[in-house]
Amino acid sequence: MEAYMRTLIDIQDDLMEELLNTAKVRTKKEAVTLAIKSFLKQKKKERLSELLGRYEFGYGQKELEEMRQDG
Repeated sequence: MEAYMRTLIDIQDDLMEELLNTAKVRTKKEAVTLAIKSFLKQKKKERLSELLGRYEFGYGQKELEEMRQDG
């Protein structure tokens, strides 16, 4: 069972309207939930990208290009 946190926040009207219209949802709850999920997903992708950037694959640019040509 999911737990919910009741929260009262002030959000600029124009930002909420834009979020509702862009997300094509009817309720503020849906819009905010979608925005939070989207933000968290993006941050996870960024962290993964940073980790992959530090990982040594054992192949250099030349070897990768040769593998692409051998296809």
